[in-house]
Amino acid sequence: MKTILIVEDEDILREISKDYFLNEGYKVLEAADGKAALKLFQEQNVDLVVLDIMLPELDGWSVCRRIRKQSDIPIIMLTARVDEEDTLLGFELGADDYVTKPYSPLVLLARAKRLLESRGRVGKPVQQPDDAALTINGIRVHFPSRTVAVEGTPVSFTHTEFEILAYLMQNQGNVITREQLITKIWGYEYAGDDRTVNTHIRNLRNKLGDKAGMIVTVVRTGYKFEAQA
Repeated sequence: MKTILIVEDEDILREISKDYFLNEGYKVLEAADGKAALKLFQEQNVDLVVLDIMLPELDGWSVCRRIRKQSDIPIIMLTARVDEEDTLLGFELGADDYVTKPYSPLVLLARAKRLLESRGRVGKPVQQPDDAALTINGIRVHFPSRTVAVEGTPVSFTHTEFEILAYLMQNQGNVITREQLITKIWGYEYAGDDRTVNTHIRNLRNKLGDKAGMIVTVVRTGYKFEAQA
């Protein structure tokens, strides 16, 4: 049974979302403020966080940042703001997805399922030992543990960052369009613009350091992963 932590200060919205997750067989934890959310996160085994931005005690940005220092579990941000800069900030802090209020609980549920399923799929034990990891020019992706090492040094990646890096590396040398990335990683019709994908790519490059040039931008198309000479 997967555990969902719903962090929302509006009681009605929290209860509605909770009911939908419970009906699908999930265990649900609730928090109405940021401090309570972090306490639950520390005390319980949480598989996914649904996190509102505007919270009392401690806002969603701060909660997201603190969770990311400890875990790569999927985080879905809830925002009533229409400013795209808020969305981009959420991704920069490590969020995997966002839902804009007012939203359909079914949409929220579908996006949570997608993130949990992709996490479970990549993390399953593989049949062949050679398939457990992929190494290209000093970047090693280990699928069962969902870990990345650059020249032997472990580097922390969020759920979505790991998915994007693994997908690009598995398709080394091939151009992957932004549309392909969106379909593969998020799996639903995209409502934002290219800046969202660009933000995740920028985060990847920052964490790859000297290896950042291996993720190549193909103008007006997308990206590809190229081994350095």
